[in-house]
Amino acid sequence: MISVLVPCYNEERFIAECLGSITAFIIPAGQAIEILVIDGGSSDRTRDIVAETAKADVRIRLIDNPERIQSCALNRGIHSSRGEWIMRLDAHAQYPPDYLALCYETALATGADNVGGICLTRPGSASYAAQLVQALTTHRFGVGNSGFRTGSKAGFRDTVPFGFFRREIFERIGYFDERLVRTQDYEFNCRIRQAGGKIYLNPAIVSTYFNLPTLTAFLEKQLFRQGPYNAYMWYLAPYAFVPRHAATAFFTLFFWTGLAGSLLSTAHLPCWGAVMATYAFLALLAAAQQAAHYGFWRHLLCLPFGFFLFHLCHGTGVLSGLSRLAVHTAPVQKIREPWPGAKSCRTWPRAPGSQCRQGSGRLGPEPPECQLGSDRADDAESS
Repeated sequence: MISVLVPCYNEERFIAECLGSITAFIIPAGQAIEILVIDGGSSDRTRDIVAETAKADVRIRLIDNPERIQSCALNRGIHSSRGEWIMRLDAHAQYPPDYLALCYETALATGADNVGGICLTRPGSASYAAQLVQALTTHRFGVGNSGFRTGSKAGFRDTVPFGFFRREIFERIGYFDERLVRTQDYEFNCRIRQAGGKIYLNPAIVSTYFNLPTLTAFLEKQLFRQGPYNAYMWYLAPYAFVPRHAATAFFTLFFWTGLAGSLLSTAHLPCWGAVMATYAFLALLAAAQQAAHYGFWRHLLCLPFGFFLFHLCHGTGVLSGLSRLAVHTAPVQKIREPWPGAKSCRTWPRAPGSQCRQGSGRLGPEPPECQLGSDRADDAESS
């Protein structure tokens, strides 16, 4: 059996189409599926829509996630599931009929512990702001070498969006880290590789993800959630560090210290100005490419500023997370282990193939400041 897990919270705009695409999956020969929707107490019509859909398809089950945190939802789903394969999907996305079959076939052919594909980013609304967010997150200048968003060839990779896992990987290396409100997918993929496992990206596996509908919401996420939790992830899992997640912090630090230094002494101005001029040129070049690609010539004017705000907000978020870690006020420092027995799983580095002591996989209630009320994967931006 294959268990499909769909964490969600207030997704009434997307959940019906998401479940419709999942129920239309081509089922591999000899397999059956169950669909577990793990809801964080939605206050809109999400639960009603899921219940109505479940009446027409008995494979769908609705599970409560009182913690309202995505990693908690995934762990609840894993423990409630019966499949030997675990597919983790996002409610803010849609999937073609061959999505499941391709994941299954790729996993069998490659022997990978986790399989995924590429994620086509679509605007979250018809507004120009949503088009701007799409352009920001689909160019290498915006998101670096995140291949599953900008295009990638088939092969073993550091991460993939969502994920199709062999169940035994959770028994071998543990569960999703419930201390991480964001970035839990990336940390888990890094833990797979750190334990000697493999992650395979097949570009024939394609999902469609709907991005945030406004630039303000996107920037707020970078500043208050995505950026800080990149720093928290490095603290909890040093093996999860990659330069692309830290680049914005260096850029932000250089921008503000260089600006301050230039105001105090003109001797610093040529160096700072040259770097910022180079950044502006690259931003304008990326904007021109995206304007041509999407046919929005307003991108020529707006995208350079959008890239700057994106990088500045994410970098500020990373620096704020590092600052909170330094003074021991980060939320992730309030819990000693992500699940019972985790210390035997999270020693770094650890020998490939070594087993971890199993626990319940549950942390219990998170500190109040961790309960952000969002179970969204938010794009695999967490990756």
